[in-house]
Amino acid sequence: MNSVRQRRTFAVAITLLVIPGVVHGCAKPTAPPPPPGGGTSVQLDFAAYQQDVAPVLAQKGCDAGGDCHGAGIRGSLELSPQGAKDDQFDFDQVSMQVFATDLDHSPILTEPLALAAGGTPHGVKPFATTADSGYQKIRTWVHGGTP
Repeated sequence: MNSVRQRRTFAVAITLLVIPGVVHGCAKPTAPPPPPGGGTSVQLDFAAYQQDVAPVLAQKGCDAGGDCHGAGIRGSLELSPQGAKDDQFDFDQVSMQVFATDLDHSPILTEPLALAAGGTPHGVKPFATTADSGYQKIRTWVHGGTP
């Protein structure tokens, strides 16, 4: 009988110790965490894209079929094919290749640039240096965007 009484006393003691913690925890609700954001983006100029960037991409054959971007998704960039240009679609696709927080390291600038000039891996390297006029047109467009 003594052990039953000890167990009851122990159970009551635990209950009395736990209840204030539970009540205290419930007394101060916390705010829910904020929803995840989309991050920083850059607003780029569509007219400047049409005038300066699209011709460079076409001249360098980026929108060609086969293994290029005009034949469907190649990596993370898809462009409309040469025979059915859609400037708005291409603008949207190329805009996604711009890093708002680090413009000069945007894929649209690093992937077509030679590795020796600071480029990143990509099957075709149309720009040997950052001094190339086509590269400079794309870079000027990227840097003309507003966060």
